[in-house]
Amino acid sequence: MPGPLQISGSVIVPETELRWRFSRSSGPGGQGVNTTDSRVELGFDLAATDAFPPALKDRALSRLGPRLVHGVITVTASEFRSQLRNREAAGMRLAQLLREAIAPPARKRRPTKPSRGAVERRIADKKRRSELKRLRRDGL
Repeated sequence: MPGPLQISGSVIVPETELRWRFSRSSGPGGQGVNTTDSRVELGFDLAATDAFPPALKDRALSRLGPRLVHGVITVTASEFRSQLRNREAAGMRLAQLLREAIAPPARKRRPTKPSRGAVERRIADKKRRSELKRLRRDGL
């Protein structure tokens, strides 16, 4: 997946900041699996990048904290037989991971109370159910 990695409309990770590593895959490939380096590891140094604005970078670092090793996030792909398709899969996986990490936090839920009618319906249903079970018990 040569070229820059598009994360969002304003955030693009330049190709120079992506680190590609290739190795032998244990996945499908028949005899070729022993000779071709189709497994892809894509690394991105999130702590040292200038591609993200400071606020987004801090948010991504805090959200991806457990996955980072010395500030570097790594994704792997080995599900395809060809290195090119694994490179595309790793690039898409990294982009999605970073997209979710820089997304704004969800709006806080505003607590509400159930309406009086909903409470009354719930109580009435409980009484009906209780009466039904009582009739079954007494009927034996």
